[in-house]
Formats: sequence, structure tokens, C-alpha cells
Amino acid sequence: MLKVLFAASEADPFIKTGGLGDVAYALPKYLNKLEVDARVVIPKYKNLKEEYLQKLEFVKSFNIWVGWRNQYCGIFKCKVEEVTYYLIDNEYYFGRDGLYGYYDDGERFAFFDRAVMEMIKEIDFKVDVIHCNDWQTGMIPVLNALQYNKGPCYSNIKTVYSIHNLLFQGTYDPKILGELFGWDEEQFRNGMLEFYGGVSFMKGGINYAHKVATVSSTYAEEIKTPFYGERMDGLLRSREQDLIGILNGIDYNSYDPKEDTLIYKNYDVNTIKDKNVNKTKLQKDLNLPVRAKTPMLGIVSRLTPQKGMDLLVSILDRVLQEDVQLAVLGTGDYGYEEHFKNLQSRYPDKVSAIIKFDNTMAHRIYAASDIFLMPSLFEPCGLGQLIALRYGTIPVVRETGGLKDTVVPYNQYTGEGNGFSFDNYNAYELETVLNMALNYYKDKNIWESLVKSAMNSDNSWEKSAEIYKKLYEELTN
Repeated sequence: MLKVLFAASEADPFIKTGGLGDVAYALPKYLNKLEVDARVVIPKYKNLKEEYLQKLEFVKSFNIWVGWRNQYCGIFKCKVEEVTYYLIDNEYYFGRDGLYGYYDDGERFAFFDRAVMEMIKEIDFKVDVIHCNDWQTGMIPVLNALQYNKGPCYSNIKTVYSIHNLLFQGTYDPKILGELFGWDEEQFRNGMLEFYGGVSFMKGGINYAHKVATVSSTYAEEIKTPFYGERMDGLLRSREQDLIGILNGIDYNSYDPKEDTLIYKNYDVNTIKDKNVNKTKLQKDLNLPVRAKTPMLGIVSRLTPQKGMDLLVSILDRVLQEDVQLAVLGTGDYGYEEHFKNLQSRYPDKVSAIIKFDNTMAHRIYAASDIFLMPSLFEPCGLGQLIALRYGTIPVVRETGGLKDTVVPYNQYTGEGNGFSFDNYNAYELETVLNMALNYYKDKNIWESLVKSAMNSDNSWEKSAEIYKKLYEELTN
């Protein structure tokens, strides 16, 4: 049986800050259903969910070298939904309130990457493929290629490196090569790790992994261009033969309007009218006028420029002159948070701005809204539009990354499509396509067919897990 170790900096249900945590939870679970022994390794953070902390089983401990530092490394494990998780313990590095954003993140994840490699010879699990994710695990393929692959436990290990967001590249002062890895400057001088005067974990992952993956086919093409490439487009073009885009899915058990215990009333594609019950109950809870026929716009997002917030700021005052309601959930840049609060104060019967993250409220907004707004500047894959489709909430998106791959624009002549999209990143196009969606909403038959098409879209992990399994098999055969 193929054995895959999925290395990530976070994983649901233990702890997560974003989409990577969802992937690290769902993909291994679906790979296991395909008879791949997929296991996950993450850091043992201070703020892991208490119920899982109680289940952790100590495996063993040993010391590892981080440059000149001799550091304790503890290995714990836990099984969740038939997937084995390993957690790497070191309180100095991971006994902190947050996951990222510390001055010594380079050192913290240099420790984690070496700990993953050292752990392999300490546990009873003969690894075929290490699947690494984002900059925090970018040095694992480097360590494998430069130091470990001659060892008896490592000689046949292949590495896959997944880019979830190219923007975050883990770039540090070149002195980390000696300080944290005990290497000379050869890897800096030969350009394999050097990135505009620094050393980039992500560049290391891209250069040294056997295959490079990203989270949608369109994003795999986009990052080879200067606009999306974050100064790595040349490197990615040089590796295009080994670069593959595999669309993320969503866990259909976690997001199922028929079984979801967090929403007001369950429904499916055959009981779409019950979706409206969710709208009227949410309107009541948000202190908005209860109007079943008023279209509700939903935003569940980080409030940042990447998510297209400046476009929304430009158009919402005009949109709110119409008979619409808007429910916003999220946190982010102070200016955007204040703008949505201000909209609520000026349109108290039309806008509810919930400036926090609340999982229950997120599910309720997905279930209650008629239209989901996601006009991103760039979006490697995107989860919001996938969840919205699952709940029959029609996405209005920009044609970028995974948004382009999953949202099919409505065609009035054929009746095909599951949403609405626009091409260029400007407010006029967003407003035009949103107004088009609001006009179609008035036609009950068209809208119902759109909702059915959205709910029948297949964005489950089954398809993607099959492609990953094939990729692993090609590497190891």
C-alpha cells in the first residue's frame, strides 16, 4: 500500500487559520478511502482543541540539531476519522498563543522541517511520498535531497510540494543556512535557494521537490505570469513540466445542507423552498426586516484587498439603493471593517456587519443567502464559492484561479451555468454582473434552475483525491 506523509503547519480539527487546515484534514481522509495510507504531521501548538489534546498518545522523544542548537523533539500521535496524525512537540517553538507571525518563524519551521525528516526513522511508518504544503514545509524537499536521501530510511522517498498561496514565501537572511541548517553558502550562491538577496523556503520547495502542485488548474497557469507569479514566475515556468494544478474540494460531510446541524432548517435539491426558511430566520436574528422575497447578499471572507474588498466598497452604496439585504461576516483590514460597520449604521434595515469569525454564523449565511459575493483579485482555489454552491447560494466571482475553474457563468440561451462571473478587476464589471444576477433573481424559474445547478455541482474531494493518488503512483513506480 502506498504510504504518504502529509506535512503541514496546521490541520483541522486540531487547529486551523485558513484553507490549508481544511485540506490537511480532508485530503488524507479521502486518500485513505482509496487505499492510500495517508498520515499527517503538524506542530503541537499550545492552543490545540482541548478534546484532541486529551487524546494524544506519546510516542517517543529525541534531540535534533537546529544549526548549533540541540533541541528537544517530542512525537505524539492521535487517530481522527481513521487518519493518523503525528504532532511534533517543542514548547520553546510552539508553546505560543498564535501559529504564525513571530520574529523567529524561520527558526521555528526550520526545526519543524528537520523534525519531520528525523521522525521518519523513529516511527513505524515507511514513507513513500512526503507531501509538503506552503512555505513552512518548503525546506523538507531540500533536506531530503541534500542530506537524507542516501540514508536507509530515505533512499526511495519522493516529495510533492503544494503551493496554496504563492504570496507567502518564507524569505529570510542568508545567514540562516549556517545558523539553522549547518550548511555553507553554496545553495545561496548557486541560486537554488537565493531569492532577491534572501533565502526562500518556498523557492527551496519548488526547486527540490519531485513534483510541484497547486490548488487549481487556472492558478497553475496564472502563477507562470508576472502578474500572479509574485516574482517566482520565471522559476515556475522553468518547472512547468513538473507543475500540476489539482482543484481543492470540500468535505461533503462537513458542508451538507441536508444534515448540517448549525443551520436553521435542513434542505436539499428536492426541498429548495426550505432554504427560504433559513433566510427569514437569519433576517430575524440579525434584526433585519423579515422579507422572504428580498434577495440577500452574503459575504463570508477575510476583509482584505486580495478578496476584492475595494471593489465592494466602490459599489455597495449604489447596490443598497435597491431592494436587497447584505450579511457580512469576517475580520481583516481596519478600514474595511469600519466601512462595513458604517454601512450597517447608515442602512440598519439592509446591512448586518458581523466583524468576527463565527463558524455557526458562517454556515447560516451560506444557507440563508441568495447570492454570494467573492470578487477576488486572485484566488488560488477558494473555498467560499464551493461551500456557497453546495448550499444553493449563487456565487458572483471574478474569473481567476479556482473561481474560474468552479463557477460556470449562467447562459440565458442554454440555461447552463451555476453562477455569475466577470473578467477584469474593476468595480464597473462587478456591479454590472451583480445587477444581472439580481435581475435574474426576479424570475422564479430561472433562479430555481440556477440553484439546482449549483447544488448539483460536484466539488467533493473524491475526484481530486483520485488525481493525487495517480500523481503519487507515477512518482513511486
